[in-house]
Amino acid sequence: MKVLVTGGSGFIGSRVTRHLLDAGAEVRVLDLVASMDERAEMITGDVTDSRAVDIAVRDVDAVCHQAAKVGLGVDFGDVGAYAAANDLGTAVLLGALWRRRFTGRLVLAGSMVVYGEARARCAEHGVVGPRPRLSADLDAGHFEPRCPVGACGRWVTWEPVDEDAPTDPRSVYAATKLHQEHLCTLYGRETGACVLTLRYHNVNGPGMPRDTPYAGVAAIFRSALALGRPPVVFEDGSQTRDFVHVDDVARANVLALTTPGVAPGVYNIASGEPHTVGEMAAALTAALNGRLTPIVSGHWRPGDVRHIVASAARAVVHLGFRAEVPFEQGMAEFATSPLRG
Repeated sequence: MKVLVTGGSGFIGSRVTRHLLDAGAEVRVLDLVASMDERAEMITGDVTDSRAVDIAVRDVDAVCHQAAKVGLGVDFGDVGAYAAANDLGTAVLLGALWRRRFTGRLVLAGSMVVYGEARARCAEHGVVGPRPRLSADLDAGHFEPRCPVGACGRWVTWEPVDEDAPTDPRSVYAATKLHQEHLCTLYGRETGACVLTLRYHNVNGPGMPRDTPYAGVAAIFRSALALGRPPVVFEDGSQTRDFVHVDDVARANVLALTTPGVAPGVYNIASGEPHTVGEMAAALTAALNGRLTPIVSGHWRPGDVRHIVASAARAVVHLGFRAEVPFEQGMAEFATSPLRG
């Protein structure tokens, strides 16, 4: 099997490439940066460049679309960059596949950010989709979301989110990731191609990008520790996430590309074990002999969600995917592993 991996030199894409090669697949990488694995065929180019993409999609049996601009951005001024990289890049890829009459398997790197605050439980109204948090509440240190039903306004508690939960993107990045899903799903309907979207939860591991305005919280904490500074935790540190190791995510992609008879659709890719952001910061500092103590700042950022925890059941049933790297092991490795420039 020959697989095209767009963004195959990136943090996750490079791991997907390696796992595919180890499994015996032929891999063609489309990226602006040379592949770190010399076993892969390399095409240097941007996913928005139709000429490079037309070459990249020739004679491949499957496509793993990892190329994207990631992170929550700085502000709405980033909209053009995100739309170009994510929306336009996906459209160019799908256009090339359409011209080739491609009907193989297409796996899209999705994201849990499309859920927004996702799902919660109100003591009176049961399962609800929380409203965006109010600045007045956040300024006062009240970080939990409220019930959106009528004038209820009670504090709610998180519930695991499955793939059928309504989407509610709350950043430009999230909106573009959802649009990628829509475009790929439409392609599958038009052509009969088997399209799978893997909604990654909080991916961590060696090779994450360094501290930039677009870096994830794990990379920001890790970069601070590398400089001898304590990680600064926003809010009260009780934001809940599902942290999944990059090698587990890569395995999920291989399963999505190779599992016979797999059903098209959306799959959460997560560990199934929730942890707080504060716990992650503590685990990273503990792995460095506890010389530093995380600082809980109370600061908050617009667009951040309080809790997003996955139900991983669908991936278990249909892909046979279960995360294998325990949280503590992954954080201990991540604490001392090199980051990308």
